[in-house]
Amino acid sequence: MAWDRIGEYDALVLVSLVWFLGKFVRYLFPPLFESIQGAYGVSNAVVGTAFTGFMLVYALLQFPSGAVADRLGPVRVIVAGALVAGAGSLAVVFDAPFAALVAAMLVIGAGTGVHKTVSVRLIARVYPARTGRMLGAHDTLGAMGGVAAPAVVAAVLSASPALAAVLARLPGADWRAPFLLTGSLALALAAATAVRLAGSPAAAGSTEGDGDSPGAVEYLRLFRDPRFAAFVLVTVAFSFAYNGTVAFLPLYLSEAAALSTTTASLLYSALFAVTFVQLVSGDLSDRLGRFPVMAAALVLATTALVGLVAIPGAGAVPLGALVVALGLGSHGFRPVRGAYLVEALPERLAGGGLGVVRTLLMGGGALAPSAVGIVADALGFRPAFALLAGSMGLAAAVAAGLWVTE
Repeated sequence: MAWDRIGEYDALVLVSLVWFLGKFVRYLFPPLFESIQGAYGVSNAVVGTAFTGFMLVYALLQFPSGAVADRLGPVRVIVAGALVAGAGSLAVVFDAPFAALVAAMLVIGAGTGVHKTVSVRLIARVYPARTGRMLGAHDTLGAMGGVAAPAVVAAVLSASPALAAVLARLPGADWRAPFLLTGSLALALAAATAVRLAGSPAAAGSTEGDGDSPGAVEYLRLFRDPRFAAFVLVTVAFSFAYNGTVAFLPLYLSEAAALSTTTASLLYSALFAVTFVQLVSGDLSDRLGRFPVMAAALVLATTALVGLVAIPGAGAVPLGALVVALGLGSHGFRPVRGAYLVEALPERLAGGGLGVVRTLLMGGGALAPSAVGIVADALGFRPAFALLAGSMGLAAAVAAGLWVTE
C-alpha cells in the first residue's frame, strides 16, 4: 500500500509502531528474569534493581524529551530515540558480563524514554478532535508489544529442533535472540519515520521562531493548581502499582500461586491481550468525560490486584480472570490519562509539561521493581503485591475524589 493511501493516519501508524517496539523490548525482560538469574547467578533484588535502573533512565528522559520537542519538533526526538533503543537492543545480543547487560538496559531505557511524552503531544496536535480515540489506538498497539514479548520468549526458550537450528546461526543464540529482531526493526522504523514525517506540520516545534521558549520554572508552576497536583498523585500511584506488577507477575504466579512457568507466561500475556479496551475507554472519555472513565478503570484494577493477593492458590482459571480484569482496568486508564493531561496543559508548555508529569509518574514506577524485589526476598511475594494493591487503591480513591469535586 502506498503511503498516500494511508493519508491522515501515517503519523499515528508510525509513532505507534515505534511505541510497539519500545513496549516489546521493555517486556522482554520480566519473562527473562529466570534466565538472567540462571546465567549470572543473581537474586530477585538484583534483577529487580537492574530493571529499576532501566525504568529510572526511562523516567528521567521524559522532561528533556518534551522540552526539546517543544523547541525542535517531535519527529526528530522520536527518530533519535528509536536509533538509540535499537543500538542498545543489538548490544544485548552479545554474550558479556552482567554489568554490560545492565549498561545495555540503561541505553534501551534512554532510547525508549524519549518516545511517549513526545508522541502524545504529536497525536494531540494532529488529531485535536479525536485525541482520546487516537491515543487509545496508539496505546493499544503499544501494549500489544507486551502480548508479543512473552510469547516470543516462550517460543525461544522452548524452541523446537528446527527453530533451535535457526537460532543457533544467529548472534546471541540463547535467550538474547529476540533482541536482534528488536534492534533491527527499531533502526528500520527510525528511517521510515524520518523520511515520511520530516517536513510535515507534525514535525514542527511548537515554539519555533517565537524567541520566547519556556523555562523550567514555568513548567514547575503548573503544580500550583491543587487539582493538577492531585492528578499527578493519581498517575504516580498507578504507575508504581502497574510497573511493579508487570515486572514480577510471572514470578509471582510461579512462586506464590504455584503455576508452571508456561502457564504463568500465558497469563502474563493475557494482561496485555486485553489492550483493545483502550479503544473503548478513550472514545468513552471523549463522550462522557475523563474522570468517570478513569475512576471506573482504577477501581477495577484495584479489585483485581486485591484478588491476586487474597486467593493466590485459586488455580489458573480464577487467577487468569483476575489478570484479565487487571489488564482491562490498567489499559483502560492510560489513554484517558494522556488526553486529560493534554487538555490541562497550556499549548506552549504542552511537551515539557507532559515531560515533567511523566518524569514523576515513571520515576515512581521505576522504584517499584526494586521495592517488590526487596520485599519479596525479605517477606515473600504476597506482601510485596499487597503493597502494589494499596498503591493502586490510592490512585482509585484520589481519582474518584477529583470526579466528585469536578
